[in-house]
Amino acid sequence: MLDHGAAPPVVDTTTPKTSMLGALTRRKPVERLVNEGGQGEGGSLRRSLSMWQLTMISIGATLGTGIFVVLGDAVPQAGPAVTLAFVIAGLTALFSALSYAELAGAIPVAGSSYSYAYATMGELVAWVCGWCLVLEYGVSVAAVAVGWGEYVNELLDGTIGVTIPDALSSAPGEGGIINLPALIVVLLAMVFLLGGAKESARANTIMVVVKIAALVLFCTIGFMGFKSGNYSDFMPLGMAGVSAAGASLFFSYIGFDAASTAGEEAKNPQRDLPRAIMLSLIIVTTLYVLVAAVAVGAWNWKDFEGSKASLAAIMNDVSGQTFWGTLLAAGAVISIASVVLTVLYGQTRVLFAMSRDGLVPKVFGKVSTKTGTPRVNTVIVSIFCGVLAAAIPLGELVDATSIGTLFAFALVNIAVVILRKTRPDMKRTFRVPLGWLFPVLGFGFCVYNMFSLGASTWTVFGCWMAAGLVFYFLYGMRRSRLAPAPAVAEAPAEK
Repeated sequence: MLDHGAAPPVVDTTTPKTSMLGALTRRKPVERLVNEGGQGEGGSLRRSLSMWQLTMISIGATLGTGIFVVLGDAVPQAGPAVTLAFVIAGLTALFSALSYAELAGAIPVAGSSYSYAYATMGELVAWVCGWCLVLEYGVSVAAVAVGWGEYVNELLDGTIGVTIPDALSSAPGEGGIINLPALIVVLLAMVFLLGGAKESARANTIMVVVKIAALVLFCTIGFMGFKSGNYSDFMPLGMAGVSAAGASLFFSYIGFDAASTAGEEAKNPQRDLPRAIMLSLIIVTTLYVLVAAVAVGAWNWKDFEGSKASLAAIMNDVSGQTFWGTLLAAGAVISIASVVLTVLYGQTRVLFAMSRDGLVPKVFGKVSTKTGTPRVNTVIVSIFCGVLAAAIPLGELVDATSIGTLFAFALVNIAVVILRKTRPDMKRTFRVPLGWLFPVLGFGFCVYNMFSLGASTWTVFGCWMAAGLVFYFLYGMRRSRLAPAPAVAEAPAEK
């Protein structure tokens, strides 16, 4: 009989010998995470960001709508004790920031808390964390963009005496047809990001300087109208009101972790990321408490009800003229735009990391060889966030963002404890002080603030998580780069 050569291999299409539990808990080694840093489909990210630029990214992503817009919603909940609510929200952010700083120094990659969870708690938890980050960053961009539109109207009214009609500046649920300014600012941020990370960082730094100057100006003018009597009934709605306001104001601190998403574009990530995270949080918290204290001192807390551009209105009242309020509105327009820019940046980098791991489609991991940025990713995310901003009211966006962020932050605190237990000898450029105390407190604060949010927010969160799990089991789990390849069996040799 003629020898026709070796028979072709037979692909074993049976289920790989990995249990469901094993698939859900498979971890990605830290060394592999770091070695793959910057690598995408068809190109790689460029390391061009300094410690100063990383700090500006964190401040740019954090300092904005929370103080310019959401303050008007929080004061009616807490009264003058809104300053205490800012401190509570700041403590929650601080404990989590310490954990972020330790992990960012040890695992300097683009995926932020998603990557930290992948290295410590396994793929399913990492997916849940990444899905929360999609909620945090994506919805946060939309919420911030809505706030930007309100200050655009304030600026237009103070300069040329006209405003954009409600039909074109409000979401359908608030009496409008489309929030056109919110859509425009997202698309403008997209254009900056498509130009490259270094160029976007430069633009952001300029905008951050403007926003800090605007808030210092507010404190200077607002202090002249300070009335100590406005603090006479410090906590009119009790601690429950302070807690509710603190949970909503946590939205104001979302973004300090944006520096950790730049881990694959930082020049010296292990040294600079922890410093940038901590420095940005200190600057932001100081400004928040100072601005809130001056605002409540200048206005009776009941006057904040229904006021979105409250800081500009306070400056107009105190000064007796519209010039200062208009100037602040101009600063707010610039500063809130920087939040859209940097948070949108963070969203694209998280999806970039998830795409590289196979958990979301490859299109999110394609890198332009010309600009060193994930361009298609940026366009898709920008359009999605722009549609959200144009169609959904601000209040619903803020609470949905907060709960997703709190959940992700809680997981980061757990990851610190696990990594210390499993990899005690790993090099860390920053360590959370007092052992496990601060990570445990950070976890507790996150859970406490989550349960301070309303039932409707939990319903939205539950639906979002359910949708994410369906996507993971139908797509991500099967296409994961850590999934075992189908076994190839040798065909029996012919005799």
